[in-house]
Amino acid sequence: MVSEPKSPYLRSVLESIPAYKPGRKVVGPDGRSIKLSSNESPFGPLPSVREAVAQASAELNRYPDPGATELVAALARHLGVPEEHVALGAGSVGLLQQLLEAVGEPGVEVVYAWRSFEAYPLLAELAGVASVRVPLRDETHDLDAIADAITESTRMVLVCNPNNPTGTTVPEDELTAFLDRVPDHVLVILDEAYHEYVRDPRVPDGVRLYRDRPNVAVLRTFSKAYGLAAVRLGYLVAHPHVAAAARKTLVPFAVNHLAQAAGIASLAARDELMERVEATVGERTRVRDALIASGWTVPPTEANFVWLRVGEDTLDFAAECAKVGVSVRPFDGEGARVSLGTPEENDVFLSVATAYARRR
Repeated sequence: MVSEPKSPYLRSVLESIPAYKPGRKVVGPDGRSIKLSSNESPFGPLPSVREAVAQASAELNRYPDPGATELVAALARHLGVPEEHVALGAGSVGLLQQLLEAVGEPGVEVVYAWRSFEAYPLLAELAGVASVRVPLRDETHDLDAIADAITESTRMVLVCNPNNPTGTTVPEDELTAFLDRVPDHVLVILDEAYHEYVRDPRVPDGVRLYRDRPNVAVLRTFSKAYGLAAVRLGYLVAHPHVAAAARKTLVPFAVNHLAQAAGIASLAARDELMERVEATVGERTRVRDALIASGWTVPPTEANFVWLRVGEDTLDFAAECAKVGVSVRPFDGEGARVSLGTPEENDVFLSVATAYARRR
């Protein structure tokens, strides 16, 4: 009798980890498709950035610069930090994975607010790190409760500011008081993927805060405000020992040649890019005001999205949006995150949201 072949042994944790679900695209009956589910910029790359990428594409037969020296130098000048304080990754989420690999070992814990960025628990489990989730308070981080949750087993704390998916922020006085409570051996990651959209002066700049705190690091990305989601480019600002650890855990050549070219060109065109960001900030105010006027409760947001606490009606609301070709990001039983698109796209969403509010 021939025995059945055995499958390769894989880590048991993979059986319990759901796959990451990106924002989906839907199509309405008239063929219209408005994707407001992934926090993408509604604007394509600037002409100068497209030209830089086109030129770089002629060299796709060559490996990229493994240290991305030109981009690192440009970022260091832009941020006013030493080059050895900068590390790169395939998006800020790639850098978070690199950092978790650097701290992860049996018995280690990572503490973060919940709900927050949905990749946090997935990456923690893959790194063999136990997640300690601290509930939000008034849709934002409860920093006192997070500090209370830190133990001798804690190696990392994640503070998403602005928070994804709620868009809420923690002010500088509360954040600095929290950092003063965190033990020196705990690495605090300030996840600032939406930093460029912040207009509230009370919200701190993590790059300024990290300078005197060796256990604080900042994550940012080119995927959102810079409109480069497709090339996967993020960066870390941290003291040399942390930045060096992130570089060690980076897959070789993970920051590809096109991403490096796009990043350099985008930094050179930053003033022009920020005009587009201002347009999104203006839409943020308009959309939130319209939602509130129609009866929705919408927390203040400093990101490029709004959060609707729809509760048990979340999936029904998402389905109503999908009927007209608008995709939003539903979190079943909690709420929906809606990215800001063009004014025309936002108007289509608002028509659905206004009608839905009248029926609730």
